[in-house]
Amino acid sequence: MPRSDRLRVLVAPDKFRGSLGAAAVAAAVRDGLLAQRPDLDVRVVPVADGGDGTLEAAVAAGFDPVEVDTVGPTGEPVTARYARSGDLAVFELAEVVGLSRLPAGRPAPLTASTFGLGLLVAHALARGCRRLVLAVGGSASTDGGAGLLQALGARLTGPDGGPLPLGGAALRALAGLDLAGLHPALAAAEVTLAADVDSPLLGEAGAAAVYGPQKGATRGDVALLEQALTRWAEAVAGAVGRDESSARGAGAAGGTGFAAVAVLGARIRPGIDLVLDLVRFPELVRGAVLVITGEGSLDRQTLQGKAPVGVARAAARAGVPVVAVAGRCLLTDDELAGSGLRAVYPLSALEPDPARSMADAADLLRRVGATIAREQLPAAARGTGPHP
Repeated sequence: MPRSDRLRVLVAPDKFRGSLGAAAVAAAVRDGLLAQRPDLDVRVVPVADGGDGTLEAAVAAGFDPVEVDTVGPTGEPVTARYARSGDLAVFELAEVVGLSRLPAGRPAPLTASTFGLGLLVAHALARGCRRLVLAVGGSASTDGGAGLLQALGARLTGPDGGPLPLGGAALRALAGLDLAGLHPALAAAEVTLAADVDSPLLGEAGAAAVYGPQKGATRGDVALLEQALTRWAEAVAGAVGRDESSARGAGAAGGTGFAAVAVLGARIRPGIDLVLDLVRFPELVRGAVLVITGEGSLDRQTLQGKAPVGVARAAARAGVPVVAVAGRCLLTDDELAGSGLRAVYPLSALEPDPARSMADAADLLRRVGATIAREQLPAAARGTGPHP
């Protein structure tokens, strides 16, 4: 049968955290579909919500991975990657200065920084990249993005006129900020921040108060970091001529959003929307009869801009129905009805033990893929389908 006559199914899941990456999830579902229906044209496009997994999605979509020797959140040497296509570079903060990069997993809420991310960005700028995407989430630091800027040439000084140490706590002693030495290529660069966090830099809803404890900050640490970020915001406002500390998303990734917006002129976009554009989802979904998305846990957070709902909305614009796979589904029928998902296939229905479900996720997803082929595709080919 000619390829153009085959039913096209697009498999576009996010990761199953702690179990399988998005590419592995997609591959298992694809194998199950083809085992049941070898005549299908199945295309896989792993996605992410703009946090960890964004780099994997970009590489799966054809971006070239670029390895760089840089430093982790507490200064230890690490090798990290960014993804490149032409003059477009995609950076995943968690890949280089995220919580997973902390030595032995020991939190360092006062001293961790984003310096290593800045070294990646500098590497890309030096090689001609002028469109920069910063995918933030999972950060280990609360430094307001100061480390990012320090690596790009900003000069932060203390009371003695010497260089200010890295880390959020050090900003409390910030005496001077000089942006004149910023990488010259930044003047022509277009920076986009992929973030779903609306929080400001400061205050009860800010970077230190809300996210500091998740990074190991005690109550006293949070108070210290709040003072430090307040001083940082004052210094940046004085240098750029405006105060962006209350901007939507300024508190993202320990305040990295603040530095990106205030100094780099970044535009903030919802993570899943940006990723779908990066992987050319609007182009790929045209002509499909079904889209399969998913993530490890479908719950109320899913409804707040996570990948499955973003995929469902994008597919709806093309008139293509969407079903989801998941490790578990905690959504009510009413919540599902408003999500844009036609049906959900949780692995918990096949294996109720969470530990075994996570361990055997690939096999279970293959079984689910075959079930979807049986239950959804004949109806999808006619443009209608069964509902849960």
